[in-house]
Amino acid sequence: MPNLIQVSIPPLTEASYLRNIPSLSKGMQLKLTNNVTFFVGENGSGKSTLLEGIAERCGFSLRGGNRNHNLNTGYRFDGYESPLADLLELSWSPRKINDGFFMRAESFFNFASYIDELAKEDARILQAYGGKSLNEQSHGESFLALFNNQFESGIYILDEPEAALSPARVLAFMAVIHQLDITGRAQFLIATHSPLLICYPGATIYQFDDEGVRETHYEDTEHFSLTKAFLNNPKLYLHHLMNG
Repeated sequence: MPNLIQVSIPPLTEASYLRNIPSLSKGMQLKLTNNVTFFVGENGSGKSTLLEGIAERCGFSLRGGNRNHNLNTGYRFDGYESPLADLLELSWSPRKINDGFFMRAESFFNFASYIDELAKEDARILQAYGGKSLNEQSHGESFLALFNNQFESGIYILDEPEAALSPARVLAFMAVIHQLDITGRAQFLIATHSPLLICYPGATIYQFDDEGVRETHYEDTEHFSLTKAFLNNPKLYLHHLMNG
């Protein structure tokens, strides 16, 4: 059973940009029954905003990292915090966990640079990331180095990890998830646009859109159906796109 079993938000009444996000404004109650949960939806649909709020409530750095990284002066986003965090109610079973990681693809370079700065004082820190500077590896290699060396047990909150990964490395990442999933010691919350990633067997998928948030199946997502339809007949789609 996952450690984080439910995420709740009351209907939003205070004036803020959050009230303009349909998936969040009416409130929600998400039950997390599996170790792997995906949030899917268009950009601006609220999935990343929800991930940030959960990450902050877990004590993780919103710039990317774990609880220890959040304690390092100068590493946090100065003056930045999730506007949703205080409104969230998280339910844990059987106990709240303190281990894990929050990572967003768009700020991974800053995180890698931070690790390099620490390594100047103690090179042994790189052993936790495959023995090599993350910035000296390709983006995809460094992401997988992080996943393979840092992910053991805890809750892992990832915002569009596929942005740094080729299709082959997305499959390699799914293998990493599986190795941790079967131990029962790791839980993943992942916002994604990847039609490959959401096919992970047994995962819960929540669709974020103007109707709110609802559970769905990967074959019913636009990510999957549009990608499949395009690959089945790319000439047709390209003809319509390029001929008005």
